[in-house]
Amino acid sequence: MTLADGIWQQIFTFDHYGELLVLVRNSLIAGAALGLIGGLAGIFVIMRDLPFAVHGISELSFAGASAALLLGANVVAGSIVGSLVAAGAIGLLGARARGHNSAIGILMPFGLGLGVLFLALYKGRAANKFGLLTGQIVAVDTPQTTWLLGTSAVVLIALAVMWRPLTFASADPDVAEARGVPVRGLSLAFMIVLGLAVALSVQVVGALLVLALVVTPAAAAARVTASPVLLPLLSTVFAVISIEGGILLALGSSIPISPYVTTISFTVYVVCRLVGSRRTRRLGARRAVPQPV
Repeated sequence: MTLADGIWQQIFTFDHYGELLVLVRNSLIAGAALGLIGGLAGIFVIMRDLPFAVHGISELSFAGASAALLLGANVVAGSIVGSLVAAGAIGLLGARARGHNSAIGILMPFGLGLGVLFLALYKGRAANKFGLLTGQIVAVDTPQTTWLLGTSAVVLIALAVMWRPLTFASADPDVAEARGVPVRGLSLAFMIVLGLAVALSVQVVGALLVLALVVTPAAAAARVTASPVLLPLLSTVFAVISIEGGILLALGSSIPISPYVTTISFTVYVVCRLVGSRRTRRLGARRAVPQPV
């Protein structure tokens, strides 16, 4: 067997795939929920220019999950606590994008350092440590699935309640504030919701690659449509395809889930970008054609 064959078998090996599929039933259920909230929350992440915030929140989510792992507590609960602390701090310290970036630049190394410290002190399975960074597909047990689904429901309800005013405040905050929309309150509320979404995503794709689930699908959808109906729909579809496809592919290999999720997500983005660019060129060519007098 050549080196290339050995690497290929590590990436794609589907021996006993049907038997292994039963092991990820909870992960598939959780993945569908995470794709839904990630796709919807990602729309506002793009509109409000907050991709950096997602990464910053994921670092403290990682620290919270690591602390829970060290203490023998619920890892999902620890991840949520860490995310909420980061989201609240970012929302309070920086009202504008520049302030957000400064706050995130302070929080990120602190959260990552804490997470590394807690993992260094943890003497359990190495797979548990590695999974917090790069994701695990069989680590979502029934209690964690309950936590994930319950928190996902809270996120969806919150997004539904503030969808219209948040869209207005994200598109034109100055005009929205002049019309009486509580822009600062909505900003903080959304950061809390985003913190919950990130905490849930960390459980499957890991802390390092949350952007592939929360940011990339929405960015891909924005490349092909600006429709207020199609945009969240496509973003959600892309996110669900990325995470469910990543779970199913990772099941047949010895590679962590995150490379598969990120590869699918990136591929979708590249295709959408090409489609969007082609559509823009066609529109430009039509406008350049002289109209008959």
